[in-house]
Amino acid sequence: MLFQSLASLVTAGVPIERALAASEPLVVEPLKGLVRDARQRLREGQTLAQALGVDVGLVPGVVLGMLRAGEQGSQLGAALEEVAQQLEREAELASHIRHALAYPILLGVAGTATVGVLVTTVIPRFAELLVGMDAELPASTRLLLGASAVASRFGFLIALMLTAAGALFLGWLRRPAGALAWEQFLLDLPLIGRIRLALATSRVGRAVGGMLRSGLPLLKALEYGREAAGNVAVAQRLDRVRDEVSAGAALTPALEQAAAMTPSALQLVGVGEAGGQLALMMSRAGALAGQEAERGLKTLVGLLEPALIVAFGGMVAFVAAALLQAVYAVRPG
Repeated sequence: MLFQSLASLVTAGVPIERALAASEPLVVEPLKGLVRDARQRLREGQTLAQALGVDVGLVPGVVLGMLRAGEQGSQLGAALEEVAQQLEREAELASHIRHALAYPILLGVAGTATVGVLVTTVIPRFAELLVGMDAELPASTRLLLGASAVASRFGFLIALMLTAAGALFLGWLRRPAGALAWEQFLLDLPLIGRIRLALATSRVGRAVGGMLRSGLPLLKALEYGREAAGNVAVAQRLDRVRDEVSAGAALTPALEQAAAMTPSALQLVGVGEAGGQLALMMSRAGALAGQEAERGLKTLVGLLEPALIVAFGGMVAFVAAALLQAVYAVRPG
């Protein structure tokens, strides 16, 4: 909303400082504070990108890069419009991901809770009935009762250990080396890797295409566009691409060698580079990659739902079978 309002006002000829003042009521904190501070910095002679970039992390790097491109090319209104569209696409994509994963997450939580109740409550009570009975329990029942006893006795300790392991893992992810290793691992996975590469390609393609249309040179567009990837492994690949291009290499072979974009996006980039329409085809490559990511997410969710159903159904079936076998094993008298 903020950037759409700024784009409309600046395109109509309103000075950027007055446009910020008029747009301030549209936003909530912490953006209100950002707008107020940006207005003050504009009065001090800073550019819009400089004024918005002081609060590190609040405004995405790709937004700042696109604003710098627009300011350098005297096309700030067009750059603001492109920023608004980019942020809207990002929000729409995030919404699609949340909606796609909502049911599998709910199914996983419900299934885990059901199995937890069985293991910690139902099975221990059943085990009390078997105490003192002259019966040789089947192996499946003994395994089930042993797992239930461990979960009942050491459940808190296990939960504490899992929490500590999760905290250590999150701490490792916050380190640059850890985040890079994890993102690279995800990119190497069969289906998940293709989806993540397509998502990064979508962001980078649209961002770099928008910056090129705003007049930013290719090397600068690659430098700022890497921040749009949302993936440190892909960003590192784009760094290698930028180094190759600065040394005189063509863009498409450098992207292909670094595996920085999806194959279908690379074809469009190659066509655009050969035909002198790199900005247009880069944007189209980003749009195509976004569609690929969406299809991949639908496929992944389509596989995830039945997999969870089979997994939790198998657990419940094992519990039921083990209990029934124990009942049949008990002989009266």
